[in-house]
Amino acid sequence: MTDSTDTAKRTSFFMPTLVKLTTTLGAIAFTMLGLLFVTFMIGRVMPIDPVIAVVGERASKELYDATFLEMGLDKPLMVQFGYYLADVLQGDFGMSRLNGRPVAEDIARVFPATLELATLGTFIGVFIGVPLGVVAAVKRGTWIDQVARVIALVGYSMPIFWLGLVSLLVFYGILGWVGGPGRVSIFYMDIVPPVTGMILVDSILDGNWEVFWNAVSHIILPASLLGYFSLAYISRMTRSFMLEQLSAEYITTARVKGLPERSVIWKHAFGNIKVQLITVIALSYAGLLEGSVLTEIIFSWPGIGSYITTALLSADMNAVLGGTVVVGLVFVCLNVFSDLLYKFYDPRAK
Repeated sequence: MTDSTDTAKRTSFFMPTLVKLTTTLGAIAFTMLGLLFVTFMIGRVMPIDPVIAVVGERASKELYDATFLEMGLDKPLMVQFGYYLADVLQGDFGMSRLNGRPVAEDIARVFPATLELATLGTFIGVFIGVPLGVVAAVKRGTWIDQVARVIALVGYSMPIFWLGLVSLLVFYGILGWVGGPGRVSIFYMDIVPPVTGMILVDSILDGNWEVFWNAVSHIILPASLLGYFSLAYISRMTRSFMLEQLSAEYITTARVKGLPERSVIWKHAFGNIKVQLITVIALSYAGLLEGSVLTEIIFSWPGIGSYITTALLSADMNAVLGGTVVVGLVFVCLNVFSDLLYKFYDPRAK
């Protein structure tokens, strides 16, 4: 009787977990399948001839026809998608028409640069934006609140390419406070062996502090630029969440009981918005990973944004589709990770 009861308890515990896990994995797989299909179809309907991109405009008709058949473009679209899906599942995005290298290798080379830049930008946005939003909500209607709202408004409305060019002119061209475009100065290129692909991490692992500080001088300006736009979004959402909590009855009750104002704000009010902020920060991070194209171009940052842009201008659709799929996969993974953190911090979601 006891054994059967224990078995029933274990079943009742593991079955819902298994169902949730299966549902989550199924949703991820379905989302990625949809992303792959959409990106594949976009590559096929764009007014770019992939054969011309390979053989050139002056190729003979015989060479054109042979390449057309070799690329499988004579087969139905769904058959072509099936072949493309099978290759992607094996990590094969095809060969780059621009440089003749596997697209997967190119992405593995350029993505760490974007990851490093977006991560530092997110840190700046979180560590400044969250306290700024909290203080603005607590000091609602004061000059502090007005300044915080103006900072957020400028961050939303200012064109990033203009702000990037002005920042380069002032802080690099005139004042000389930061390094110029690129990840490091030419003198320091290829000195540190690539381990993670992130120059700051690799220089620390190599113990080369001269390269590290040179890399810091180059990354600080584009990362601050991205951090400012992340800060604008995060501070605005934090202020909105905090205003909602500060007007709740439990906050009034806590103040009536005589709890210190610091405890009321940071322990009670802020404690109840942490779950919402997780989603906001995750979306902001994903936005920086996929939306830093202009920043990378302005600062000659060799990341995935500039890689996709160069490939698109060169009609290198394998590189464009491969980069798009990777960015989409990162976006999905960040959403799943934020959901896991949501369940960890919010007991109601368990």
